[in-house]
Amino acid sequence: MSSIEIAPEDLPEVAHSNHGRTTAAWVTNAGLVIASLVIAFGIAIPTWPLVWVGVGIAVVSLAAGATLRALGHGQPLN
Repeated sequence: MSSIEIAPEDLPEVAHSNHGRTTAAWVTNAGLVIASLVIAFGIAIPTWPLVWVGVGIAVVSLAAGATLRALGHGQPLN
């Protein structure tokens, strides 16, 4: 049990939380869901070009999410 007392004015500010409900999060998640469905169909119907199209969609959606976050449409890093 700690006996250290911290004054209320010395406590850090509460971080803003939006629980991931940002444009960057929605774009990234939607893109990854679409990519996983395309990859699943490509594996189910053995068509390797379709699998690689799905991988490309995943890469583009990750890049789009990172770009949107950098532009301020995502949750801040701090």
